[in-house]
Formats: sequence, structure tokens, C-alpha cells
Amino acid sequence: MKDSVFLSYPKPYLEKQKQFIEKVVSYLENRGLQPRTLGVTDYDMDAPLIAIRRLLLESNGLIAIAFRRSLIVKGTGKPDSDIGENAYDLTNQWLTSPYCQIEPAMAFQLGLPVLIIREKGVVEEGILEKGVLGVYMPEFDLDSDIDAYFASKEWTQIIQKWEGYVRCVVEKKGQPPILY
Repeated sequence: MKDSVFLSYPKPYLEKQKQFIEKVVSYLENRGLQPRTLGVTDYDMDAPLIAIRRLLLESNGLIAIAFRRSLIVKGTGKPDSDIGENAYDLTNQWLTSPYCQIEPAMAFQLGLPVLIIREKGVVEEGILEKGVLGVYMPEFDLDSDIDAYFASKEWTQIIQKWEGYVRCVVEKKGQPPILY
């Protein structure tokens, strides 16, 4: 039986995004892990956050793929601040799905190993900011060779370390509680 992991990502709208997910799924399955995604492999009629929590409780780790989703053609952060906050430019910046913030945060609160992989150009904010989870956050570029990314030391070393954490969760879940 494969060990369950939560795979979080916005629904791909580009062929390269779809191919990226297929490569992640293939890697996980070849390593004996069962990627599960709400609305793809698992369905629930409860409210989304309840369904996400239920699926996370059945999982041993989470990978979130923060794909580009919404383009801000022209924008400004903190415009017209009257308390001395500096405005910043958001022109031609990308946002991802809010679930790429919600699901990793929920997994973190449950103590699950979390790996977030962010597509180049996605705004670094919230849980997508480097260092927020205290772990390295790899960035990939879909304008580059996808196969080269999956063969890179960055991918192999990061995913193997995360996988080690997942295996520890699996092992610990099987142990009886310590009473003393």
C-alpha cells in the first residue's frame, strides 16, 4: 500500500503546467507515495476546508505547486499610504490560487512535512515568502526545460529530504502513544 500525501495545486490551464503535475505525480508514485488532490483523486460534499482537513488528516505530508494563475497587468501594493508605508509595484506580477496559501498552512498546523514549489514570477507573499516555513522554497521556470528541472540537484535533493520527513511521519503514526 502506498503512503498518502496531499498534492496541492491550482487546476492547470497551460499544457506545461499539466506536464509538470504529471511529472510530480509520476515521481511520487514511483517512490511508493500516493498523491491525493481534492477534486482530482478525492471528492467530498462538505465545505472545502472541512474536506481539506479530512484529507490532510489521512496524509503524511503535503507538496504545494504554486502555479501562475492571475496576472496583475498594472497594480500597486499599499497605494496612498497615510502612515508612512512604502508603496510597491505589482505590475506584471502573478498570483496563484489562494489554496496554495491555505492548504500548506493547514498542513503546517497539523505538523505535516510541507514542501512548496513556486513557479517563477508568482508573488512572494504570505506562506510563499522564503523562510516563512523555515525551509528552502524551490522555484521552477516553465519557460525552461521541464525535464532538466526534474533531473536537477535542486529537485532531487529537496524532494528526497521532504520524502524522508514523510517516511518519519508514516513510522511515527504507527507507533503506540508513549504513556510515561
